[in-house]
Amino acid sequence: MNQRRLAIMRLMDSRQKFTARELAERFEVSVRTIQRDLDALQTLGFPLYTEVGANGGYRVLPNRILPPLQLNQQEALGLFMMLEYLEQVPDFPYGAIREHLAEQYFSTLPPDVQERITGMRDHIAFIQHPGEHMHALTSKLLTAASEKRAITFMYHARSGWKKVNVYPFGIYYEQGYWYMPARKKDRVQLYRVDRMRKLTVLDQTDESVPALKAWLKQTEERAGEEVVLRFTAFGARMAASDVLFKTVVDQEWRGLVPHSEFSFTARRLLSYGPEVKVISPPALQEQVRSMLEQSVMQYRPE
Repeated sequence: MNQRRLAIMRLMDSRQKFTARELAERFEVSVRTIQRDLDALQTLGFPLYTEVGANGGYRVLPNRILPPLQLNQQEALGLFMMLEYLEQVPDFPYGAIREHLAEQYFSTLPPDVQERITGMRDHIAFIQHPGEHMHALTSKLLTAASEKRAITFMYHARSGWKKVNVYPFGIYYEQGYWYMPARKKDRVQLYRVDRMRKLTVLDQTDESVPALKAWLKQTEERAGEEVVLRFTAFGARMAASDVLFKTVVDQEWRGLVPHSEFSFTARRLLSYGPEVKVISPPALQEQVRSMLEQSVMQYRPE
C-alpha cells in the first residue's frame, strides 16, 4: 500500500466527510486518481460510505478498520513474542485480537520472517495460571469502568453466590488472576473476576467514580502501620519474585500496610512457611499465629 493511501485512511478516520475533489486538492493529484485510491481501500476492507447528491462525499462507517502496522523485522519479532506472552494471560480484555492479529499480520510477512518467528516459538515459553476463558467479561468490565457505569453480577463468595451491584474502577492482573476494585455504596470492595458470572452493565453513571490508577496511587499513599519481616536466605530469594515483598534488603522487608490488609498479608506470609518471621507489629504476628493454629487443628486426631 502506497503512502498516499495510508494518509487517506488516517485522514478519513477522523470521521469527517470529504469529497473526491477535496481529497484530490489536498494530495495534489487528479480526482480520478483519488477515486482509484478509494476503490482500492474499499477492496481491502476499509469501510467507506458514499453519500450522493450536491452535499455528498465520502465518510468512514463506525467499527472502522484502522491503518495497518508499519514494522521493521525486529519490531515484528518483538510483536509476536508479546502475543505469545499474552496468550498465557487468561481472560485478556478484547482477547480475540491476539488470534486475529497473529493470523492476519503473520500471513502478510515475508516467508523468511515467518520461518524465523515459527522457529523462535519453539525456544520460548511463558508459564502462567491457566484460568478460564471469559474474554467478554474483562472486556465489558473495562468498558464499564471507562464509562463510569454501574454493573450488576453474581459473585461466588465464601458464603455462596450473591448478587452484587457496584461501580468498577477498572481491572488489574496479579499473580495469575484479574482483580476488580469497585465502589459498593460508601466503601471499596475487591473482587476476583474469575468468580463473577452473569454480568450486566447498567445505564446509571457516576462521574465521581475514580479511575483505577488514581485509586491505586491513593491506596499506596494512605496511612498504614509499619510491618517488619525477617526472611531466611532462601525466603529472600522467594520474595524476589513476589510483587508484595520483592523490596527485601539484607533479608529484611519494611513497609506500611493498612490494617484492613493484615489478613491478606498474613495469608500471603503463610505460603513462606518457616522462611519468614514477622518482627512487628504484634497484631500481624497474632493473625499469622492464629492462622497457623487453625491449620494445625485440622490435623489433630478427633
